[in-house]
Amino acid sequence: MKIGCIQLNVGFGKVEENFARAEEKIREVVQQGAEIVVLPEMWNTGYALEKLPELADVNGERTKTFLTNLSKELGVHIVGGSVSTQKGDKFYNTMYTFNKNGELVGEYSKAHLFRLMDEHLYLEAGDEMNRFALDDLEAAGVICYDIRFPEWLRAHALQGAKVLFVPAQWPTPRIDHWKTLLQARAIENQCFVIAVNRISKKVENFNGQSMIIQPWGEVLWTGAEDEEIAVIDVDFSIVDEVRGRIPVYDDRRPTLYDGILQK
Repeated sequence: MKIGCIQLNVGFGKVEENFARAEEKIREVVQQGAEIVVLPEMWNTGYALEKLPELADVNGERTKTFLTNLSKELGVHIVGGSVSTQKGDKFYNTMYTFNKNGELVGEYSKAHLFRLMDEHLYLEAGDEMNRFALDDLEAAGVICYDIRFPEWLRAHALQGAKVLFVPAQWPTPRIDHWKTLLQARAIENQCFVIAVNRISKKVENFNGQSMIIQPWGEVLWTGAEDEEIAVIDVDFSIVDEVRGRIPVYDDRRPTLYDGILQK
């Protein structure tokens, strides 16, 4: 299956510009054969957290309409990265996934908020998992900082996910952590990790280096340090092969872990 990664240059607080740019890149990557398209984190506003009352997508309506129309028109699955949303008087970092028929199959608000960037001062944390299927592909999605919590990603893998989608706005100073953590999550969960970071070198400092990693930990593609799109052919059938050769899931001892993790 061909995966289209959109390493977008997100404009700080520039909602109209970001929607236009996202549509342009989605159409472009589909023209190159992408069957699943993946966007980065908070691509509608960037980290304009103080401006969320005026910028956030109310109930995600604009984003959902945008993504359902494009997925249906183009016949492509869209893992919609995430966008800043407003629900009632609260704000969230929300990921929407639509299948190629324009149907919403996944909705998830970031579970772990990154205090070093003051997310907890502006956003509410979600508390639901994000499992979905794209055709016959069992998948899951988490957002950026979530990858520092291996038990959260393992929970999704235990429910059958063969690929973890990770939209992100991962900052340049810790980009080495990004690479190492993503490879670790792929290896330990014996699944593909498809992670799409953003670009911005003005108000904010993000330098891309998106990644596609297979279950053995081999990096199939790494993005550059500038805006780009890429279409990578991925063979998801090797997940079963890897899990069969090293039966990590069969050798787990959950009763041992549960008591420790609850402390």
